[in-house]
Amino acid sequence: MLFPVTTAEAPQAIGPYSQAVRAGNLLFVSGQIPLPPDGGPMPESFADQARQALANLAAIVRAAGADLSSVAKVNVYLVDLGQFSLFNEIYAQVFGEHRPARAVVQVAALPRGAQVEVEAVAVL
Repeated sequence: MLFPVTTAEAPQAIGPYSQAVRAGNLLFVSGQIPLPPDGGPMPESFADQARQALANLAAIVRAAGADLSSVAKVNVYLVDLGQFSLFNEIYAQVFGEHRPARAVVQVAALPRGAQVEVEAVAVL
């Protein structure tokens, strides 16, 4: 059975999808761009965008009753792969010693002009 997971601590979906879906003991978190949960403007700097996108991801995982140590796989989409090193620094700060499997790819564009998007699968 599938159960949608939502929280006001992350931005509401900007399309016909759920923030996350729980399927058994797996949590599939939709791609999170750096929109603040309060609907305010997206941060301008890449670093602030990366932090916000990861904060949104963490908030959704928490809403499902877990934390980032439960994340098994992360997909990262960057508009500029030249930001890879900076993203790694911020990602390491957020995830600490936990090292989920991960892919990072460069894309031509992201919704709302975002510079970064992250999605994940967690085991609950």
